[in-house]
Amino acid sequence: MLKRLFSHYIAEEARPMMRLAAPLVLAELGWMSMVIVDTIMVGWQRGSAVAIAAVGLAGNLYYAIAIFGTGLMLGLDTLVSHSYGAGDLEDAHRSLVNGNYLSLAMAPALMGLVRLWEPVLRLLKVQPAVLEQAIPYLHAVNWSTAPLLFFFVFRRYLQGINLAKPVMFSILSANAINVVGNWALIYGHFGFHALGTVGSGWATCASRAYMAAVLAAYCVYYDLRYKTGFLKAARLPHYPRVRQIVRLGFPAAMQLGMEVAVFAVATALIARLGAVPLASYQIALNTVSFTYMVPLGISSAAAVRVGQGLGRSDPHGASRAGWTALALGTAFMTCTALAFWLVPRAIVRIYTPDPVVIRAASALLFVAAFFQLFDGFQTVATGALRGAGDTRTPMICSVSLYWIIGLPLGAWLCFRRGWGAAGLWTGLCVALILIGSLLLYVWRRCERNFAARAAHALSQRNAG
Repeated sequence: MLKRLFSHYIAEEARPMMRLAAPLVLAELGWMSMVIVDTIMVGWQRGSAVAIAAVGLAGNLYYAIAIFGTGLMLGLDTLVSHSYGAGDLEDAHRSLVNGNYLSLAMAPALMGLVRLWEPVLRLLKVQPAVLEQAIPYLHAVNWSTAPLLFFFVFRRYLQGINLAKPVMFSILSANAINVVGNWALIYGHFGFHALGTVGSGWATCASRAYMAAVLAAYCVYYDLRYKTGFLKAARLPHYPRVRQIVRLGFPAAMQLGMEVAVFAVATALIARLGAVPLASYQIALNTVSFTYMVPLGISSAAAVRVGQGLGRSDPHGASRAGWTALALGTAFMTCTALAFWLVPRAIVRIYTPDPVVIRAASALLFVAAFFQLFDGFQTVATGALRGAGDTRTPMICSVSLYWIIGLPLGAWLCFRRGWGAAGLWTGLCVALILIGSLLLYVWRRCERNFAARAAHALSQRNAG
């Protein structure tokens, strides 16, 4: 019985899921690698803790704003995958074109909001040495906003039509540009002046512009070779489709934005404790963000596979896709939890040789081990629900539990109970456990609706 159940729900879906998920996972890991490389390369300057703290603080605050724009493009997962599943490429092209129009309109507004972080940081009385490097870095990376949005539009379109390898290539090759750019601009090579920490921000801008250009060029190449109709698609804005993208993407954008904002606020609060706690927190956050990229890639694949199943009127296929993705995400996050328990110091030594920072960051990774499994649940379940067109439930769960339970509890443990950065981390850990459990339950109910829909369709066919 169990063997038949495994064959029906997992084995049939595992191969196509892995074929789509593998390049997306590598793409997400490549994306996070750029952040980690920035942290490592600025961390080998004099004053390692201050440089790491500045990049971490500025990066988190930037993403707290930019993630809203990239999150809006998640509506394309639903629209493009449903169109592709139904065999309607013209409709998928309409989503791509209007996603770019939406990006063009949003970029200036987001850049303006990012600039508002500077007076906020000064009001928070962040350590002056950290602030001196964080603000110029924030100004530099802000210029990457438009390329970042265009990249996400092309990425969602391509993976929605099962073309994930170009996405993987663009991000992995951009890592090389980022490494060379960091080396040249931070330390002054290839004829450039040594810009220090701000040079890392300009290297990030160059790598993001490259990624957007690669995916745009690939879309043109693919159409010229296979005559998909992309170059003949209507070029004028189609406002009903823009509204659809916003309607589906807004809850996802709010969810991501509020999640990143929670960690940005946590970073700003820990900045009040000094450079060493902030540097240790940033190292722990980078590490768990890196492991998070694997279920995030699987989540993107789940959104596409569930959406394609529903688009071709195959609810059983959509159900199998969701459960297969959850099984893959759970297996990986179990392994990372064990690694955080067993070898935290070895992981932290990759970032810094400072023994004080190593000890503090290792304690945070021990706490992170407890929420790895639930982080996998909530990430993959969010993708599966997005493929089914439900972006609202994950938003409600994340916003309420992070902001009502996680952050207040963490701040109380950090400042009132004297736990420091580990206290803030513990509060967020509790929120993640609750979110993961709740979204797993919601996906189960959603999947039962697929089954009921399939049974109803079968009874109608039999009656006919």
